[in-house]
Amino acid sequence: MKDVFKPLDEKKFSFFHVKSLLTTGMGVFTDGYDLSSIGIVLLLVLSEFGITTKSPDYVSLTAAISGSALAGAAVGAILFGFLSNMGRKTFYGVDVALMTVGALLQAFVTDPTQLIIVRFLLGLGVGADYVLSPMIMAEHSNAKDRGKIIALGFGLFWGFGATLAAVVYLALQAAGVPSYLIWRIVLAAGAVPAASVIYLRRKIPETARFLGRIKGDAEKLKGVIREVTGENVSVDPEIKDKTSALYYIKRNWSVFLSACLLWFLFDIVAYSGILFGPSLIAQSLGINSGVFQLLIEGAFTVPGGIIALSLIDRVGRKPLQVIGFVGMALSLLSFSLYKNMAGLAFSPMIAFALYGLQNLASQAGPGSVSASGILGVELAPTKVRGTIQSLTVASGRIGATLTSFVFPSLFHQYGEAFAIYFLAGIAAIAAILTFAVIPETKGKSLENSSREIDLVQT
Repeated sequence: MKDVFKPLDEKKFSFFHVKSLLTTGMGVFTDGYDLSSIGIVLLLVLSEFGITTKSPDYVSLTAAISGSALAGAAVGAILFGFLSNMGRKTFYGVDVALMTVGALLQAFVTDPTQLIIVRFLLGLGVGADYVLSPMIMAEHSNAKDRGKIIALGFGLFWGFGATLAAVVYLALQAAGVPSYLIWRIVLAAGAVPAASVIYLRRKIPETARFLGRIKGDAEKLKGVIREVTGENVSVDPEIKDKTSALYYIKRNWSVFLSACLLWFLFDIVAYSGILFGPSLIAQSLGINSGVFQLLIEGAFTVPGGIIALSLIDRVGRKPLQVIGFVGMALSLLSFSLYKNMAGLAFSPMIAFALYGLQNLASQAGPGSVSASGILGVELAPTKVRGTIQSLTVASGRIGATLTSFVFPSLFHQYGEAFAIYFLAGIAAIAAILTFAVIPETKGKSLENSSREIDLVQT
């Protein structure tokens, strides 16, 4: 097994990797656009449907509109995690097709319930993409650059999509487009990047690891390795993994559970900002929602992603995630303390900078590790990788869905300070958990990082 996949692990970064990165990354770009755009236009949506802070169903409708795509993503992750055991690329393209249809339908809804249903459909595709894309990207990648490839495809590409959503919103505002059309156009435009890669995803080759370890097709495995690396390999006809999935889960359950919990905790904090930063936080600072999102992405999220790219395969996943979570906690704590203690000397820009540093720390750390799917794909053996990845993704989406209900409720019932302190505490807990439980995987083959070789031999 080690020798068969060695050419893939040692292959230098090539045009094949670039093409795969763009093919998978554009789906993540769409995820970033779709999941952040609702936060940017949320106030317009609420206004369109006559929902105000005095409405009896304000909190529940705000949460449902914001969180429906995330709930759909949790369901989509579990469903397509199961289907991925039938082939990584078998359903690749179905995910972005669902996102395309879901995005377009948003332009035609006539009430909040329809929007909630349509965004749930869109979320099914998002969840599928979060399961399939990191696995395909990781199983095709070399060991040396795998962290950078996934961090770029799932960190920066997500941020680029979120940035585009803000640009489209501001451009429509500047052009004088009526508000009832702005939010529909912004949400529906997410169909364009999703549709652009449907064909490319259907043409990407199946991964060698799936063909060998799950399907047991030695000839097709050799063909894929030859296509990716140009090398011919000898393959044991018995390469198919006969170890039971339950055995792997029993031996590694604590690590798998920790990976799930970390994405869950991260998304509670991150999606509070993604969904409600451009509305609740921006409104409290007197900043336009589109400007807020654009500045957050350009000044903090993208630089954080660049830091992750430069360090993730050198410093490692674990140190970046620990430092990132600590940075998130300190930033949120500082933001809230400053707003409460600045008094007459209060400056919205200082407060914005303190809040924005959370996004820098997030993308430099857990946003490029846990939330990129690295832990699920690197810590799980091939046979259970789809299952474990689906559970980690679903855990994150459950955390994000939960925060769509909890954060606005905390914000309106107990005040902004309490809500922010709550998030800071969650980030601190996640830093401790990462330090205590998660092993380092940088530079290792997937068979070594997941302990697949060791467990098969016992």
